[in-house]
Amino acid sequence: MSDYKLSASLAEHEDDVRGVVFPNSHLIVSASRDATTRVWKLLSQKPPKYDCTISTHGSSFINAITYLPPTKSYPEGLVISGGKDSIIETRQPGKPPEDNAEALLLGHAHNVCALDINPRDGLIVSGSWDGTGRLWKIGKWDCEAVLEAHGGSVWAVLAYDSDTIITGCADKLIRLFTPSGKLLHTIKGSADVVRALCRVPSDHPSKADFASAGNDGVIRLWKLDGRQVGELHGHESFIYSLVDSPNGELISSGEDRTVRIWRGSECVQTITHPAISVWGVAVCPDNGDIVSGASDRIVRVFSRDSDRQAAPEAIQAFDESVKSSSIPQQQVGNGNINKEKLPGPEFLEQKSGTKEGQVVMIQESNGSVSAHQWSQGAGRWMNVGTVVDAAGSSGKKTHHRGKDYDYVFDVDIEDGKPPLKLPYNLSQNPYEAATKFIQDNELPMSYLDQVANFITSNTQGATLGQPSQPEPAAADPWGSGRYVPGENQSSTAAAPTPTTSSRSQVLPQKSYLSIKTANLRTIKKKIEELNQQLIAEGSKDISLTPSMLSTLSEMLPPLEASLANTTPRSNPSLESGVGLVLTIIARWPPSHVLPALDLLRLLTASTPAAATYLSPTGENLTDILSTSGVFSDQDRPNNIMLATRAFSNLFETPAGRTLADNNFERIHGLIKDATVPSTSNGNSNNNRNLSIAVATLYVNYAVLLTSEPHSSMPSSIDRGLALGDDLTKLVRTSADSEAVYRALVALGTLLGLGEEVKMAANEIFDAEGALKKAEQAVKEPRVKTVAGEIRALLASAKGL
Repeated sequence: MSDYKLSASLAEHEDDVRGVVFPNSHLIVSASRDATTRVWKLLSQKPPKYDCTISTHGSSFINAITYLPPTKSYPEGLVISGGKDSIIETRQPGKPPEDNAEALLLGHAHNVCALDINPRDGLIVSGSWDGTGRLWKIGKWDCEAVLEAHGGSVWAVLAYDSDTIITGCADKLIRLFTPSGKLLHTIKGSADVVRALCRVPSDHPSKADFASAGNDGVIRLWKLDGRQVGELHGHESFIYSLVDSPNGELISSGEDRTVRIWRGSECVQTITHPAISVWGVAVCPDNGDIVSGASDRIVRVFSRDSDRQAAPEAIQAFDESVKSSSIPQQQVGNGNINKEKLPGPEFLEQKSGTKEGQVVMIQESNGSVSAHQWSQGAGRWMNVGTVVDAAGSSGKKTHHRGKDYDYVFDVDIEDGKPPLKLPYNLSQNPYEAATKFIQDNELPMSYLDQVANFITSNTQGATLGQPSQPEPAAADPWGSGRYVPGENQSSTAAAPTPTTSSRSQVLPQKSYLSIKTANLRTIKKKIEELNQQLIAEGSKDISLTPSMLSTLSEMLPPLEASLANTTPRSNPSLESGVGLVLTIIARWPPSHVLPALDLLRLLTASTPAAATYLSPTGENLTDILSTSGVFSDQDRPNNIMLATRAFSNLFETPAGRTLADNNFERIHGLIKDATVPSTSNGNSNNNRNLSIAVATLYVNYAVLLTSEPHSSMPSSIDRGLALGDDLTKLVRTSADSEAVYRALVALGTLLGLGEEVKMAANEIFDAEGALKKAEQAVKEPRVKTVAGEIRALLASAKGL
């Protein structure tokens, strides 16, 4: 069988191409960190030429993509994408991006990093950084089931058949579920994070059912019962994508710049790219052609059929671009290269490679080092680039564990212990370095965003020799994201501190926490879509008028500016917007108010007008939320979560703190009835974001109650006792690390109210039992640290 050669290079994206789909021989769909999905339609075969149209244009990275083939309801099929804003968008490919999507699937609380589809059963499967997989019914667009029990981010999902959904997780485990969400089986055996899953062709000699791959660079072949029946070795770094081919082969791509084709247990071809990462690969079911998406922003098509290959000069240009690319030294030879011992160019004529994809380094006559890769098909060594020191480095190196690095940062994680060392080379992807640091030190993946962002912000101005876009301060090659329904926002009470500064105790918490990140454009679009739905359903009497829609549009610019603290918080458009949003919440059915609650959450953090608003009948924000039914609808925990966040964000303004203070009993009653588990059943709410929202609200109340002059008021003691009871229950019943940590911070801060609260924690709330339960459920240094501080405070009340 002949080798794949370049068919087309499609260069329209403006940032890394993160995902690709190849539904048929005339259509390619790609997703990018430039916040677009693009549809590529084949115009001519000789030479291959494609027309590009933008299908989706958002404001956040798009990291995952899949495609529904044409159906009676959707004759063009559907492009299904997800990413940093946590929304899954379904869109007909022929519609312009400014038109409404078919549906926005809301439910994930973090970056959507994996998507797959079972067209026969009409199911979409998604995986997210929020630690869950979700199943969505096409047409209904509701979440049919949540796949839980994961110990980290769900990086890969596979709709294997009508009875089985498979997930790959950051906790190194593979799980099999039924479509109802029941966990069938957990497969151990992966040595590292599982990032990719695919079916194995039925005629594969291993007789495996499916394959997995991930950070250890190994492709593993599995039976559904969990038996491993094979391993494929060849990749030299993370494997990001894995697909099966109609001709019985497997195709993979990864951080070692390659796409690899596997026949049986052997790699039969290696396609090196002039990029740092090959994020995604897909195969055309019609003809076996391959499409890849890479960090150099280019979508590339490869074919074995000479009739579908590019002109010879285009193929030669591709080969030259690979040859002229720079390979950071740290990516080859474990970073240790002794130039004096490298062979010269004559080696390439004298020795053949022993396997496809084998790499050797050659010292050229000018003293440079070049990398050459053995091509089994061509029977020769292929020049794949020049090996360089950490590109962009000043030449100054820091020694760590026997190796030289451009940077070695100190990261403070636990009080009283030396800082952990975070080594980093400019040749690395910040998230690759952060991931390895987290795994080496057995830290939770929830730290990943802040560690990676710390690397980026402290290496600004240092760039790679290979042309590429510098990482923005919040960039995430694998995505991390927000919007509805919620996020796990980093805060002073919820993340490690990568710094060389001195450590300090966690307790008491002194600052208020808020969650203000959102995609305003998407929220606005969703409100407009729901408004049109109300009109279509005959509920025009409660729909928004053109004037109201204008108010919505006028509110967004000052709201965005206020969230960024670039304008005063008092603004007529914001004041009008508060009234509009509360009107929607009061009048619209519960199924439609989610985006309005999200806007309210942002408004309470941005303007005092939210706290001072009074309706024509004299109702304030608390009155409206109380009578709206939001907190009584247990079937919609995301509505409760966003309303709770709205209360929590009140603490951002003096007027908001006054409203929260004056309405404590009412707010506390709403939250307790809707969310706090009872001691009789011992069950916690299974919506982690709701638990985090409640804990965040209680942190803010704890800060308020322990500040002057509140701390000396008798009412503060009573309120502290009420919150302390709730918090110990939350700590005992939640297994979510962020919810537990914030609840402990709130509880420990409330102990500052005095001996009465400390005695109650010891004798009534069984705080010690709650601390033990938390340490058993969440094995993180930060939980152990704050639990130790709480024990010291409780011991003082016992006179110990």
